[in-house]
Amino acid sequence: MTPTHIEHIGIAVSNLEEAIKYWEEVMGLKCYNIEEVADQKVKTAFFKVGEVKIELLEATSPDSTIASFIEKKGAGVHHIAFAVENTDQALKDAEEKGVKLIDKQARKGAESLNIGFLHPKSTLGVLTELCCK
Repeated sequence: MTPTHIEHIGIAVSNLEEAIKYWEEVMGLKCYNIEEVADQKVKTAFFKVGEVKIELLEATSPDSTIASFIEKKGAGVHHIAFAVENTDQALKDAEEKGVKLIDKQARKGAESLNIGFLHPKSTLGVLTELCCK
């Protein structure tokens, strides 16, 4: 596995509308996509900074991973996502190197990406997402 670039940085937020307002009015960025990922119980909003995206994540259910994250740690940086050529192969490569996986195989995420997560206990505390088109 060799990532080609940082695909996005995921930020957990309590209120998506307020967060969008901050990123647009204070940071001067434009939200180009809002999408709900029902099976992950999350609503997302995307911004682009150069080639890197910022993904805001708002829980749509109190039992979602984003709701749990905010309850434990508060709003803030949730994960970093790296683009890879093949998500399933990258997950397999990571597991072969002793990395604990959250996802054994890719699943669909926002923007129709194939995504898989590495467990932060194996990644120096950083929730890491691997993704590809």
